[in-house]
Amino acid sequence: MSLNKKAMVRAIGRRTRLSNRDVQRVIEALVDVWTDELVRGGRIEIEHFLVLDVQTIDRAANRLLPARRFRRLTVRGSKALREQLNRN
Repeated sequence: MSLNKKAMVRAIGRRTRLSNRDVQRVIEALVDVWTDELVRGGRIEIEHFLVLDVQTIDRAANRLLPARRFRRLTVRGSKALREQLNRN
C-alpha cells in the first residue's frame, strides 16, 4: 500500500480537523519549499524522521564522453525511524 497526496490530505485533515483544502495548500507549500531548498543544493532534516540531501557527482571525461556533473538526491531515515521499522 502506498500513501498518495489525496490520501495524505484526508488523513491529515481527520487528525487536525482542518479542511482538506487547507491541508492541500499546506502540503503544496511544503513541497515547494523543499524543492527550492534541494535545487539550491541544501539539506532538509526532520528530526526523528529523515534527512534529504543533494550530492554532486563529477564524472571524469574519457575519450568518448565529456566530463559531466550529476546531482543525486539521497534519503536517509533517522535512527528512531529505522528502529520502529525493524521492531514491527
